[in-house]
Amino acid sequence: MKVTAMTDEKRIRRLAPPEGKVRMVLDTDTFNEIDDQFAVAYALASPERLQVEALYAAPFLNALSSSPGDGMEKSYHEIVKICGLFGRLPDGFVYKGSDQFMPDAATPVQSEAVSDLIARARASSDEDPLYVVAIGAITNVASAIRLEPRIIDKIVVVWLGGHALHWPNCQEFNLRQDVHASRTVLDSGVPLMLVPCSGVASHLITTLAETNQFLKDQGPIGNYLCDTFEQCRKDHFAYSRVIWDLSAVAWLVAPASVPSSLVHSPVITSSDAVYRWSFDPGRHFIRCATAVSRDRIFGDLYREIRAMKASSSMK
Repeated sequence: MKVTAMTDEKRIRRLAPPEGKVRMVLDTDTFNEIDDQFAVAYALASPERLQVEALYAAPFLNALSSSPGDGMEKSYHEIVKICGLFGRLPDGFVYKGSDQFMPDAATPVQSEAVSDLIARARASSDEDPLYVVAIGAITNVASAIRLEPRIIDKIVVVWLGGHALHWPNCQEFNLRQDVHASRTVLDSGVPLMLVPCSGVASHLITTLAETNQFLKDQGPIGNYLCDTFEQCRKDHFAYSRVIWDLSAVAWLVAPASVPSSLVHSPVITSSDAVYRWSFDPGRHFIRCATAVSRDRIFGDLYREIRAMKASSSMK
């Protein structure tokens, strides 16, 4: 895909860590892993920093789904359930995404989510870009860019995908199941904050004991997250779990908790059926997370949800 005509200066300026309250949409495969539920809750519980305008269901395919479309449908219903816990109605807020991954680099997949993203991006301005946080397969975002490349000038994409740039491979779930869309976004020139999984977001580990201690009885969403964590595994003895997706939301809520640097957009290459990063210093810049502050991010999540409970108790 031809890189947008956006200048490097403008792209770098757009990629500065956000300040103040920002507009965002969240693209999520919510039924795939329990980390998506935590990320959706974190976004909805942070109104002082985030104006969440829409939630999009992303496709996924693994043991929990019979097809990418089935994964998207299950994710849609999971999003609706979480919104109910926040007292949010889904109409005009939750949208079904693509029912398949991009079949090739030139073919977008149309959906309600893609149409809504294009419309919201078109309505944005240089002074108030739309942050598009993607924590699953990135077909919805790539399809919107393919259908309307001019939105590149109106959005900033924050994507949890791939592994750290020094990692031996980039065979991460979001990237490898949706490689055409992944390449489209990396090649497009859209302002992109990449949050790698292994080596970066993989430090966001917690346990059932910690989750219960700080979220149990903290309102419907606190109890739901505790129950979801407990049900993800039969035996929690000496068990901890990575809540990857919090990292992408955290960069908007508390940018200092996700240190990052500007790098040239990596290239996805393949050999022996393994995807790896390759590098070309002539490519455009993106921003890439280099670490996460585990304690600060979890602490912020717990405080936001507990503050919601305290606020609702006072009404």
